[in-house]
Amino acid sequence: MKGELNMKTNSIKKIGRSDFVNMGPVRLRQPLPTQDIEMIDPFILLHHYGPYEISPENNPFDLGPHPHRGFEPITFLVQGEQLHRDSLGNESVVRGGDVQWTTAGRGIVHAEGPSKEFVQRGGTMEGIQLWLNLPAEKKMIQPNYQHVKHEDFNKIISEDELVSIQVIAGTLEGKTGRIATQTSVNVYMIDIEEGGEYDLKIENNHQSMVYLLNGSVKINDDSRLMKDENQLVEFNQDGDGFKISADSKSKLLFLSGEPFKEKVASWGPYVMNTQTELLEAMRDYQMGKMGFLPAN
Repeated sequence: MKGELNMKTNSIKKIGRSDFVNMGPVRLRQPLPTQDIEMIDPFILLHHYGPYEISPENNPFDLGPHPHRGFEPITFLVQGEQLHRDSLGNESVVRGGDVQWTTAGRGIVHAEGPSKEFVQRGGTMEGIQLWLNLPAEKKMIQPNYQHVKHEDFNKIISEDELVSIQVIAGTLEGKTGRIATQTSVNVYMIDIEEGGEYDLKIENNHQSMVYLLNGSVKINDDSRLMKDENQLVEFNQDGDGFKISADSKSKLLFLSGEPFKEKVASWGPYVMNTQTELLEAMRDYQMGKMGFLPAN
């Protein structure tokens, strides 16, 4: 499928690795940040967890109540079933293909992990955890939570049906994402069958990247394939988009956003602009100003 036949392609800035790291009992891929790529403004962190086989005897991915402030923690659940609870009173079961988009703002306490029913019957858990920064002027806004089910997203399907794109946030080919965003971002989940092709347009003022969850694809006419550990491509802001072609059945996450170009100070679950603001976040959480959430 050709979106822009004569477009000037964005050159590749970096091809990033997606090596495994240990986060407590969980082993997951961390393509952002790495030694080579600190951040892709406004995207701060990207974790790819799973696929794990969950059972009553094996359930390492159960995150108890914990706080956030100053950014938007986002989960793209690829397969499995997670229970979300937060200090705003939200409780929802997130299933494969669903997206949960939390705006932490001034502070929220949430917990997430495989639902008890999913653990009992067993199954495969896989997803992406993304941290999207908020600009200084919005770091202390009211927190919010959005959960959109996979069947409710707008999709773009190529004429040959080899390419399917879930428009999560922003717009693509006149279709709009269901997620209401605080900043200018585009987020698409892309599924391509072997032999599928697509030309994807990028806004000129956005920093952008594409992450390969599985499969094998070629970007532009570059001879290097995205596969194995080389799963992230960061683009320069010098074109109108990029060309993608699949060598095998593949799934990718595309992200683009207008950079803030602000100082970032982060510690644990907080992303602010200064060390003083981090200390204030720690104090406010201890004083209960981010709300309360009992352990399940």
